[in-house]
Amino acid sequence: MLCPSLLKISIDKEVFFLIKTLARSIREYKLVSILSPIFVTFEVILECLLPYTITKLGSAIESPTVSMWSWGNSWETLGIWQYAIILVSMSLASLLCGMLSGIFCAKASTGFARNLRKDMYYKVQDFSFENIDKFSTPSLVTRMTTDITNVQMAFMMIIRVAVRSPMMMIFSVIMAFVMGGSLAWIFVGVIPPLAFLLFFIMWKTMPLFHRVFKKYDNLNESIQENVKGIRVVKSYVREDFEKQKFDRAATDVQMDFTKAERILAWNNPVMQLFFYGVLSTVLFLGSYFIFHESGRAQGISVWSVSQLIVYGMQILMSLMMFSMVFAMIATSIESSRRICEILKEESTLKSPENAVHEVKDGSIDFNGVSFKYFASAEKNVLEGVDLHIRSGETIGIIGGTGSSKTSLVNLVSRLYDATEGSVEVGGRDVREYDLTSLRNQVAVVLQKNVLFSGTIKENLRWGNPNATDEELVEACKLAQADDFIRSFPDGYDTFIEQGGTNVSGGQKQRLCIARALLKKPKILILDDSTSAVDTHTDALIRKAFREYIPETTKIIIAQRTSSVEDADRIVIMDNGHIDAVGTHEELLDHNPIYTEVYRTQNKGGKAISSLGEMDAEGGDGNAEI
Repeated sequence: MLCPSLLKISIDKEVFFLIKTLARSIREYKLVSILSPIFVTFEVILECLLPYTITKLGSAIESPTVSMWSWGNSWETLGIWQYAIILVSMSLASLLCGMLSGIFCAKASTGFARNLRKDMYYKVQDFSFENIDKFSTPSLVTRMTTDITNVQMAFMMIIRVAVRSPMMMIFSVIMAFVMGGSLAWIFVGVIPPLAFLLFFIMWKTMPLFHRVFKKYDNLNESIQENVKGIRVVKSYVREDFEKQKFDRAATDVQMDFTKAERILAWNNPVMQLFFYGVLSTVLFLGSYFIFHESGRAQGISVWSVSQLIVYGMQILMSLMMFSMVFAMIATSIESSRRICEILKEESTLKSPENAVHEVKDGSIDFNGVSFKYFASAEKNVLEGVDLHIRSGETIGIIGGTGSSKTSLVNLVSRLYDATEGSVEVGGRDVREYDLTSLRNQVAVVLQKNVLFSGTIKENLRWGNPNATDEELVEACKLAQADDFIRSFPDGYDTFIEQGGTNVSGGQKQRLCIARALLKKPKILILDDSTSAVDTHTDALIRKAFREYIPETTKIIIAQRTSSVEDADRIVIMDNGHIDAVGTHEELLDHNPIYTEVYRTQNKGGKAISSLGEMDAEGGDGNAEI
């Protein structure tokens, strides 16, 4: 077990690391971040001088030698109108400094939050699939919204309130001694116990704030799953179940916040107790000194006692504000940790220093490839894969759910790196290529087709931002998408709703194929990408591929044997291994698994074999992980 001193050093180092990491996002807002505390300092000084000036004004009013319009050259001889001008000037100057401090603070905090969101978003864009697998989507959303808001609020308090509160306390104590002499020791005496109680309250709430952020992730996950799968929820009439799941997550968050707020609620009663205790003591002792010679000798008057109460209020309110700043900072530390986890995460996939930028051709070689998604995994997803594909060849891949078909092709575009062995494209190890150059030459149409909100043209140009309208039409004709696009009233300018909800599954697949073709890749991978189209359209797409892009290497993952029977070779995968490789005729003659699947599908039924469940008309639905 760590001793307290070592634990403190460890915490201090962590906080220093968090500050150092987050401070990089201040950048162009450094000046306004400095100006805000400077102006708040001037504001505090002026506010502390105002009660002192009011006391002097009171003394001038009571003095028989000072008149309304008299002119003086010192504090003791100034006229009432001169004090009035000074008070108004100081008030306006304090107001101006406060406004400028607030403006600079707002610019600094919002700018800092903007940069922080930008840095996090850019970091996530560079993540590999392995990095993204570490953080759930709801967790990333929470970190970029709630956590950054917490850090933004803490930063705003640090450069304004955290400067104002201690300085107000210090200057108020100094001025209290100037105004009240020995009476000011009342405030000095009350600060330690009050500070202890307030910080004890904050310390008790910190663990609750630490816990609540993980529960925020669960809450966002519940919302995301429900909204994303709302059609499934409604089709299975599971609204009540989803409501109960959301209620559990929301209740967990509520209970922790309720506990924290219940403890924080002690702040106000404690402050009230000390404030009225101090007020009563100052009034009692002040009254005593006013009517006794010792008090008059110290210059204590009704005016000085009244302003002393003002200083007392400033001291106590500053201490309470500082405790609230401490609470906000304590809450933001957990948010800072979660943000820094993203910022310090390094992508597991990077381009080498002297990267190769040109892919020679579409040949692919798997040399003794084994792969697992996590280093801690006990079993490989792929084991000892040897497969050599010539440039321009059409390869079909068939296998049941969990046979690792998707895992195999993910290695081609280096979405993951092989755990053992090597994957070569164009005669070079994929780890030697610049990632952007490699992925520009390997187009992948995934199982889960994704379209973004925007027009059809905008979605297609994800494949090639500079594609002409003629190139868009040509790609859509190859993907058998041109006819249904022209059937829409707005044609290629038809707006696609978020997620492509206003087009059918088959239409979405064909648009995604067209988008991939616009890249003009050397390798085209279709990962069960025609499962939602009819067999006739599927055949037309394959025919277009043979005739118009013969030099492109085509890998077609499918569940239907009809989708791959005209391929140059067909690969049968089973449980992460290659079971057989051959043409349609060779596999029918020598491979019992392929023969069984082929005959069963041609009878219109389902096949259940060592390949797993295969549906004649459907896909396996999810990527094998």
